[in-house]
Amino acid sequence: MASVHINNVAKAYGAAKILHEVAVEIEDGEFVVLVGPSGCGKSTLLRMIAGLESVTGGEIRIGDRVVNDVLPKDRDIAMVFQSYALYPHMTVAENMAFSLMLKRADKREIAAKVERAAEILSLKPLLDRFPRQLSGGQRQRVAMGRAIVRDPQVFLFDEPLSNLDAKLRVTMRGEIRALHQRLRTTTVYVTHDQIEAMTMADKIVVMRDGRVEQIGAPLDLYDDPDNMFVAGFIGSPSMNFLEVTTAPDGGLSAGTVTLPISVGTPALTSRNVLYGIRPEHIEIDESGLPLDVIVVEPMGSETQVAGKLGGQDVVCVFKDRIKARPGEILKVRPQADKALFFDKGTGKRLR
Repeated sequence: MASVHINNVAKAYGAAKILHEVAVEIEDGEFVVLVGPSGCGKSTLLRMIAGLESVTGGEIRIGDRVVNDVLPKDRDIAMVFQSYALYPHMTVAENMAFSLMLKRADKREIAAKVERAAEILSLKPLLDRFPRQLSGGQRQRVAMGRAIVRDPQVFLFDEPLSNLDAKLRVTMRGEIRALHQRLRTTTVYVTHDQIEAMTMADKIVVMRDGRVEQIGAPLDLYDDPDNMFVAGFIGSPSMNFLEVTTAPDGGLSAGTVTLPISVGTPALTSRNVLYGIRPEHIEIDESGLPLDVIVVEPMGSETQVAGKLGGQDVVCVFKDRIKARPGEILKVRPQADKALFFDKGTGKRLR
């Protein structure tokens, strides 16, 4: 195992800059997720760690070694791709053993490592099958097994679950996390799915347009975002943002309603302010504010309601099963102590 140090790394194709001085410290044994929208540079960064893309500027270290000019095969990493990339003419056991066979490892060593990986991933009954005889989840486990047998210093995952159905993605998330807890190998995982990031990571790196927006533990990013992008990207449904102005009574006006604020609210001298409130932080209150109900989505354990509050779009998530229908008025109240405030122009959090 080893730490990974990404020091002011840049990537450019000619005049087109893809990554802008990205700096991330990944500790030995840590599970770090790179997350962001498509095109933000997260997969490019992962491929640079793997050696599949050259480094335009900055430095990448794995352990104590600078690997900028080290070939991928010499970096002691193992990568699991979005496509399983299994050899169709080889059995599961042969696919898992292939990298060791190329290194001319001892046959007994190969057999022992394949058996260990197969046991960890519950693949022992499948070792004699071919990829065409496996489900999507089984193929993904084989791809993971192929990485495990190499016993690398670092695992790299590039959106490995995007080809799976929703239920299987949930199952595989748990399996990958359990695998990390068992092996404690440093892991860098790329996804555009913030739910994957929240449920799997020790630390999340939120990226946008080739830059790092914020780094932190999942709940730290959720509760204490630095800017509107992070606040809106982390969490599902995403945070509500309401345009507000200062009301005569010292409160905040959003269209036709006055929003509650807490004692700790920062001084809001600018009119260019957005009031951020997460859907689960809006509660039903018979003496509250009128929400014009537009869509009601019963989810079983909770109810999601989309509507208009003071003429602005809002999504609420209630733990109760409510009987509201589209076109009706529902009285709600945002939890004042949960509200966050942002500068509309810069997107930065006001503190």
